[in-house]
Amino acid sequence: MARIVILTGAGISAESGIRTFRASDGLWEEHRIEEVATPEGFARDPVLVQRFYNARRAAAAAAQPNAAHLALAELEADGRHQVLVVTQNVDDLHERAGTQNLIHMHGTLNGALCAACSHRWPAPQEMSAKDPCPACSKPATRPDIVWFGEMPYRMEEIWPALRRADLFVSIGTSGNVYPAAGFVADAMHAGVPTLELNLEPSTGTRMFDEARHGPATQVVPAWVREMLAQG
Repeated sequence: MARIVILTGAGISAESGIRTFRASDGLWEEHRIEEVATPEGFARDPVLVQRFYNARRAAAAAAQPNAAHLALAELEADGRHQVLVVTQNVDDLHERAGTQNLIHMHGTLNGALCAACSHRWPAPQEMSAKDPCPACSKPATRPDIVWFGEMPYRMEEIWPALRRADLFVSIGTSGNVYPAAGFVADAMHAGVPTLELNLEPSTGTRMFDEARHGPATQVVPAWVREMLAQG
């Protein structure tokens, strides 16, 4: 079986109605990144941060997987390829589409994390800065989201999988956020063929062996149909 590592970013969920991470004005849902996506922002105003992620959680719950999510799940379910999806997204649209072998490198809106003892548990729909941790009882509940300045999750699994892959595919990413932006260079140095599927050329598009541009709901299903036809 061919081993395929697929990186997905905000662009794959955009057509489900989830706004991309950072708008052209540098804001995320009208907030400065430093206010809502850093440990310092949380320490400064935990009420604002919890309110922000409560709204993101509600928006993700109301969204539905689109044709791109469904196509990747179909590729995995076909069973002729070993597929690993590594997503930068914090929504659960891949899971709801049916993807099984999935890594949320930036965490998930459906998770809660204790900033005091690092205990994790399923997040309620509404979280408060005063919620006690189920393990240590301290009021240090935060979203289980990797913020700027923090290390993404499960990198010790992602790097080896990327280097032994037979194909690396990047879908819906800007190529601006590291370490994910460095995946294509790492794959290239390991001799792994690379493919970009994106709305428009990413920052690192020239490093890919092949690039196809257009809406994710068009280019991703088209590529998956090709893969399934090859057998």
